[in-house]
Amino acid sequence: MTKVIIRTDQVEGFFDRARKAAQKADRGEPFKKTATFSFEDPQDMFTVLSKSRRRLLLEVMDEPKTMTQLTLKLHRERSAIAKDVGLLEKLGLLVSQKRPNPGHGIEKLVRSVAPKIEMLASLG
Repeated sequence: MTKVIIRTDQVEGFFDRARKAAQKADRGEPFKKTATFSFEDPQDMFTVLSKSRRRLLLEVMDEPKTMTQLTLKLHRERSAIAKDVGLLEKLGLLVSQKRPNPGHGIEKLVRSVAPKIEMLASLG
């Protein structure tokens, strides 16, 4: 995926985009490698994508990082980062994988699903 768009929108906007996508598919046109997540309420969007979660996303967009690296870089507790990583994985914005850490057991590597995340919020 090349880009994720997170936006505020009403149900009508969602169905309008879905209708246009279906028409594009009917014409056999290719789709961009983009995913869109919509929130009806801007406050919900900013609650889910809090400042600390946005910083976490920024840290792993250029290069995947382990949980230990994130803990040190973000100056946060490992349990808080694990909770945020879990939520962002459920939303489809992050993916993680466990891998061997020679001599130290297993480590969790976290990466973004796209190198760019675009956030759009409209009031009114």
